[in-house]
Amino acid sequence: MEKKREEREMGMFFDGVIEAMPVFAKELVAGGVAGGIAKSVVAPLERVKILFQTRREEFQSIGLFGSFKKIAKTEGVRGFYRGNGASVARIVPYAALHYMTYEQYRRWIIVTFPDIGRGPVLDLVAGSFAGGTAVLFTYPLDLVRTKLAYQVVGSSKLNAQMSIKNELVYKGILDCFSKTYKEAGIRGLYRGVGLLGQTFTYPLDVVRRQMQVQRLSASKSAEMKGTIETLVMIAQKQGWKHLFSGLSINYLKVVPSVAIGFTVYDLMKAYLRVPSRDDVIEVVSNKRTSRSSSLHS
Repeated sequence: MEKKREEREMGMFFDGVIEAMPVFAKELVAGGVAGGIAKSVVAPLERVKILFQTRREEFQSIGLFGSFKKIAKTEGVRGFYRGNGASVARIVPYAALHYMTYEQYRRWIIVTFPDIGRGPVLDLVAGSFAGGTAVLFTYPLDLVRTKLAYQVVGSSKLNAQMSIKNELVYKGILDCFSKTYKEAGIRGLYRGVGLLGQTFTYPLDVVRRQMQVQRLSASKSAEMKGTIETLVMIAQKQGWKHLFSGLSINYLKVVPSVAIGFTVYDLMKAYLRVPSRDDVIEVVSNKRTSRSSSLHS
């Protein structure tokens, strides 16, 4: 009886916490959980994609399944999730901000411009603003994720030269942050931003990845500077096909990632008892109307 009473009290406590949370906080939590789960599910594909984009020599010619076999053999299961800690650390606040600011921007546009309608144009504008907001706040974590994922642990059979080449430069997320900041300051943590390729075009994503890891690469090529210069250099020296390296993996991961993300987001919204979009918009509109009326009075 005592245990049941404690469980009931705990349930009432959590119900009270959920009811007290503002809508934007519930959307932050729901978006963060959705992003973390979705990103972890497709982490193995993301690791291989980054290795393709950044031209790790030992992965260039063996394809997707060959890369999976190589990682499993040399690094074990943990190898598929190298950099995923930084990825989740980035995607949780990114997804939380993305989902929440999308809902907020959408409401603001509808309330401020009531004649705009509720179609794809509204979703496109709100989504674009939300994506930009989330990127500015979380980009350094994406850079750290790429650097950690780029590092490859060699097998014991490799010779001394390869062992030195494959030595881990960064021991973890905080170590990567610290060393990157010491090397290039704040600008180093934002290297490649504006280049968020997945939201614009895939070749820019390849450019971004190569700019992020160029200090780790053994290549003696000239330092990559601006967006266009780097794009041209990759096309000239590596071939234009490399601008689409890993694109097929991107297609493989985007469907389950988006599907899982939206499913978990909707489930979390239901669990946190987030009202429907139209209900929230009606409440916001009523508040603005009442404020306006009181000011006129």
